[in-house]
Amino acid sequence: MGVFSFFHELKTNVSPKRMFKALITDNHDVLPKVSPSIKSVETIGDGGVGSIKLTNFSDGYMKNRVDFVDAENYVSKFTLVEGDALDDKVEKVCYEMKFEDSKDGGCVIKITSDYYTKGDVVLKEEDVNAGQDHAMGLYKACADYLVANPHVCA
Repeated sequence: MGVFSFFHELKTNVSPKRMFKALITDNHDVLPKVSPSIKSVETIGDGGVGSIKLTNFSDGYMKNRVDFVDAENYVSKFTLVEGDALDDKVEKVCYEMKFEDSKDGGCVIKITSDYYTKGDVVLKEEDVNAGQDHAMGLYKACADYLVANPHVCA
């Protein structure tokens, strides 16, 4: 098994607090409104460490295990443990998301993704680009939704 790490960064004009709530703690309310492909986000457990976030898409699903949540510093770690995004090459994907203040009142989302592959599989960045592009599009759509709805996650 190999581990392949990738880093992405996204700047938004929404505060770290609101983006963290929308994408991490209140994602069950926000994400289905932001993306028509997301039918629901269900939390199995209390939402803290060890809980499962089950995201149901129109064409599949994924289960993420919550590994760490720091709501004061806007940091979350979770692991994709089951779902359509995992294939015969990838066993699991561990994510760390940090929501940091930017100088203009918005935030920078810093995302580290560690892909744990099966066997001797070697991943290249182009192998994960489609999934990362989809995630970044979702985060941008979420920021746009929050700008248009200033009361959400306020």
